[in-house]
Amino acid sequence: MTRTITPRLRTLVLLLIAVTGALLAGAGPASAHAALTGSDPAQGVVVDKAPTQVSLTFSEKVAMSDDSLQVLDPRGRKVQAGPPVNVSGTTYAVKLKGGLAKGTYTVGYQVVSADSHPVAGAYTFSIGAPSQTVVSGVATAAGDTAVGRLYSVGRYVSYAGFIVLAGGAAFVLACWQRGSGVRPLQRLVVGGWLTLTASTLWLLLLRGSYTSSGKFGDVLDLNLLGQVLQTKTGAALVSRLLLLAAAALFIAVLFGAYDRREEEAEKRDLTFGLAVGGVVVAAGLAASWAMAEHASTGLQPGLAMPVDVLHLLAVAAWLGGLTALLVALYRAPADIPVEAAAVHRFSRLAFASVITLVATGAYQSWRQLGSWSAFTETRYGQLLLVKIALVALLVGIAWISRRWTGRLADPAAEAGRPEEPEREPVSAPASAGQDSVSAPVAGQDSVSAPASAGQEAAPGDGERAAQLARQRAAVDAARQKRLRDADPNRFGLRRSVLTEAGVAVVLLAVTTWLTQTEPGRTELEAKAASSSSSSSSSSSSGALTLDMPFDTGGTDGKGLVRIDFDPARVGGNEMHVYVQRPNGRAFDVPEVKVALTLAAKSIGPLPVTPDHITTGHWAASGVQIPMAGDWKVAVTVRTSDIDQATVSKNAQIG
Repeated sequence: MTRTITPRLRTLVLLLIAVTGALLAGAGPASAHAALTGSDPAQGVVVDKAPTQVSLTFSEKVAMSDDSLQVLDPRGRKVQAGPPVNVSGTTYAVKLKGGLAKGTYTVGYQVVSADSHPVAGAYTFSIGAPSQTVVSGVATAAGDTAVGRLYSVGRYVSYAGFIVLAGGAAFVLACWQRGSGVRPLQRLVVGGWLTLTASTLWLLLLRGSYTSSGKFGDVLDLNLLGQVLQTKTGAALVSRLLLLAAAALFIAVLFGAYDRREEEAEKRDLTFGLAVGGVVVAAGLAASWAMAEHASTGLQPGLAMPVDVLHLLAVAAWLGGLTALLVALYRAPADIPVEAAAVHRFSRLAFASVITLVATGAYQSWRQLGSWSAFTETRYGQLLLVKIALVALLVGIAWISRRWTGRLADPAAEAGRPEEPEREPVSAPASAGQDSVSAPVAGQDSVSAPASAGQEAAPGDGERAAQLARQRAAVDAARQKRLRDADPNRFGLRRSVLTEAGVAVVLLAVTTWLTQTEPGRTELEAKAASSSSSSSSSSSSGALTLDMPFDTGGTDGKGLVRIDFDPARVGGNEMHVYVQRPNGRAFDVPEVKVALTLAAKSIGPLPVTPDHITTGHWAASGVQIPMAGDWKVAVTVRTSDIDQATVSKNAQIG
């Protein structure tokens, strides 16, 4: 039976790895968790006099280094004087050199948000009049690089290691204490510990490059590593390593002294001690995520962090226990089968975990989204809907597993199970000293005994008798395993638990992606602040700003196009077109075209083809508007060879 199961398991594991890889590969760059909500000079404006400084305002506090904020002239030369400083609250500024020439300047920023994720972006403003610029690829987020993608994989692996470690140990202590002596379960829990330890070291090494240059050469830079150790995330990773040392001691006791204890009272006391110590260590490991990510910043962090710890513990108890149950059902020795009572206990533990997940997940959803519309209007909300659907699917499969568990424990189901074939006696060897194994017959599994009770043992009979005993034990074990595997109720339970584990792998990938995505509440607040800033800038300068969402229908086809007209009057105008992704980051598309139509006077459409300036920015000078009126401004955005969309908005010009 083992030879037929192993290839299936290997195929399933490869399939799950492929699905997970596809999810992680399709995730794209991690969205920033702090958003730029304002700037001075504002994006796209033309100022008459060179400013003395450039200031940026974010949705939350960020960490900056000396090179986090750069201002480049039209030729790409740095014109900032000194490092950036915190002016007030979430506003940061950098001084500029004197005597700046006319033209278009590029502002690039690369900072780290309060929840540990890198934030990068760029925009332009002009002094005197817009000009061509040679600047490109400014402030590329480190999350967009190979280092960033490897960091994301490390995060997924660390979550998986924690779930297997904590959930597997919980399954042994709370559900199946006999499992402490089962080698496959021991290897599973130890493997979880090794995975979490290795991934934590991996994240610690990559962290410096991930939040700065994104280059592989900086991974082993000791200066960067020293800077990481002084940050909140670095402290969390070091704390996790220290707690893993305590977890190693816990594992040694669980699979060592605990397994060897035979006296009931002593084992009960040790179970209580291990349970208390295990919960403390597991909660500490979960807190190493809560103290450095979403829960540590934003709304109600004092309540959000304990809720996040409880959420992670519930996930580990459910999914990690599920993994341990799967290993026990498939790999436990025939003489130590998983009892129905143990499966029942895990079912109760999983039910309590699901209730906890629903309660803590509802609070986290409210905290991160803030409104029902954020479910559909933000990437975080859309991913959360996918996660909710996967959890619902997992609960449905768990209900099926619970039914199989009930049948497994139901005495009435015994009638449907295959009966053990009777063992027929095997004829003794024909002559003294022979220890032959009988030929197989129907239902026969035993090995022949020596010829007669009083027969003299020939030299070497003791060694052959021991060999026969081992053969007999192996045959009996194989028979017991065959009978166990033939049980239709146990077979159904194993298949449903295997399906649960497959869905759990995909769910974990979506959850990891979710932790790297800008919360919906932050995204909507940033959009509102950006629109308000654009409106106030337009009203004060006489310019006109139009925002138009678009969806070309293809892959990566959603975004926002913004058009600035200055001075938005009859005659020559400067026009700037900005294309952004739904998360507010600059979006380079193959083609952007603009057409102006004054329907009341039957004028137009007047085509305008702006020039590409920098990432997500196009501009055209001398755009002639012949007369005042309610003009229709239509923008065609092409995101691929075949996917394009035209959006329009009316504007009063003149």
